[in-house]
Amino acid sequence: MRTTVTLDPDVAAALAELRRSRSLGVSAALNELARAGLNPRPVPTRFRQRSARLGIRLDVSNVAEALDELEPVPLH
Repeated sequence: MRTTVTLDPDVAAALAELRRSRSLGVSAALNELARAGLNPRPVPTRFRQRSARLGIRLDVSNVAEALDELEPVPLH
């Protein structure tokens, strides 16, 4: 199907970039952009920080002291 469309500058730039990067023609690039817009985006999963008890208590209000506590003892 042939149709005349007017593209906004940002869409025209995206089309030109896709054509350049993938060596596509106008129709192929426009179809690819249209299909990408039709596909639903995956719902991002919420980030959850996992932690584990290490069995030590550490005061981190003094960073240098905390680093000294965590530094391994050299073996001689």
